[in-house]
Amino acid sequence: MQVVFFILLFVIGTCFGSFLCCQARRLHIREQERQDKLIKAPKTSPKVKKKSLGQRSICLHCETTLKWYDNIPIVSWLLLRGKCRKCGHSIGLAEILSEIGVGLAFLALGTTFNFMVATPLEWTIFVATLILTLILSFLAIYDGLYGELPTLFLIIAIVCATILLILKEWSLLLMSPLSYENFLAPILSVAILGGLYLVLYLVSKGKWVGDGDWLLGLAIGLALMSPWLALITLFLSNLLATIVIYPSTRKRKQKRIHFGPFMVIGFVIALTCSDFFISML
Repeated sequence: MQVVFFILLFVIGTCFGSFLCCQARRLHIREQERQDKLIKAPKTSPKVKKKSLGQRSICLHCETTLKWYDNIPIVSWLLLRGKCRKCGHSIGLAEILSEIGVGLAFLALGTTFNFMVATPLEWTIFVATLILTLILSFLAIYDGLYGELPTLFLIIAIVCATILLILKEWSLLLMSPLSYENFLAPILSVAILGGLYLVLYLVSKGKWVGDGDWLLGLAIGLALMSPWLALITLFLSNLLATIVIYPSTRKRKQKRIHFGPFMVIGFVIALTCSDFFISML
């Protein structure tokens, strides 16, 4: 049954990954339209209006409405070799990476949860963690595509992380008496992730990191509620960013790195392997 649970989580995650990538593109188009109206500039393309209002997924190149069998996560992308069935234009890697990434995130988090013996409170915490992971994944996808973190979704992430923190604190209080660590650990976790990126943003005046990175760090710090896991997340996110992004930014002589996707990956790894990491301390 546990294997079936893992498979189900992965499939659900891939479906959400496909949905989130699509919504990220649509939100960006709507934001472009809004900015065009504010500056009273002509639309960059007559196709933008159609793309932003379309209810079903379409090819961003030829605007053909995609059939249901072209929207199967991972499978359709592989069968079509990452291209539109009609015009043959490249779909891009963002879609399949989003599908695989969110699917693996759900699967990884599922390995930390035994649904057969879980209490209602543990189920609530697990579902809240998945919801927060979806919001963080959306932010990671958007940041990866456009180098921005939408403020509204950052606020939603912080609210969800706060709710998750309260649920976890409640769970801890049921098992042990109240101690100063219940309050100190989340504060230190937030200071490490959110505080550090805020300092980097202020010192560099936005040249090294964006103004949304510290808010993302704040949300992740609240959810982790552990300074050790915050440090591990910080280390993993910077390590991954250095390996993947730094070589290309160095060639282009760009100093600013979009940390969003790497922070979310580090968060999932730290949360999934929390018992292992803490046991090593």
